[in-house]
Amino acid sequence: MGLCKCPKRRVTTLFCFEHRVNVCESCLVSAHPKCIVRSYLQWLQDSDYSPQCPLCQAPLGDRDTVRLLCYDVFHWPCLSGWARALPPRTAPAGHRCPQCGGALFPPPNLQGPVAEALRARLRTAAWARPGLGLPLIEDSEALPEPETCPEPDGGWDGSAPRKPLGGREPWSAPDHEEEKKYRRRPRAWLPPGFRCRSRALSQHPLLALCLGGAAAFALLLFLLASLARGVADADPALEPLNNPHVRVGH
Repeated sequence: MGLCKCPKRRVTTLFCFEHRVNVCESCLVSAHPKCIVRSYLQWLQDSDYSPQCPLCQAPLGDRDTVRLLCYDVFHWPCLSGWARALPPRTAPAGHRCPQCGGALFPPPNLQGPVAEALRARLRTAAWARPGLGLPLIEDSEALPEPETCPEPDGGWDGSAPRKPLGGREPWSAPDHEEEKKYRRRPRAWLPPGFRCRSRALSQHPLLALCLGGAAAFALLLFLLASLARGVADADPALEPLNNPHVRVGH
């Protein structure tokens, strides 16, 4: 935690890795729009950083940028191209930061310089207006989409996210077809009646616990009875032929 050097002199935990000064959200938007900003504790743990866009690997200073609520910075054309490449029916909650998976759209009740600057930028994109609760625009009023941000070697056209630095895969919307492969399947070796009962027991864990306890108690009684019967059969005192005091009637 430190004191920001802007005229407002606010206490803040944010730290600019490039200029090595404490920053608040106000001067973060006005004076450090393309800087890598994290907490001061993260700076002490690892001061290494990369001033490049995680999607295209080009320097952030080459193009217009946008900062998300998680303080990750991207080229605006790269982020817009990445969002347009998502499935058309992706819900607003499915739009996540390509680097850390944080929320892309700011909540309606969230106030602050970073949130307001992000809302102002997202209003200019047709794909982002539904996530902000704004009405769709007609084709005649369609806002121009920003051009894609090419990779330094010219190999990326903005149609798919690139792998950011640090070896982490970019976040993407979940694939429902992939989820179906790992969905729990019913036990095929059980008869249909037992499948229904097992499903009912799984929905009522207390009932399953009581039935399991009763079955364990019954098994314990059976084992104790068998053990007592075996001890009684092996006792020579209970054998009539070996006991002279026992008279066997004719």
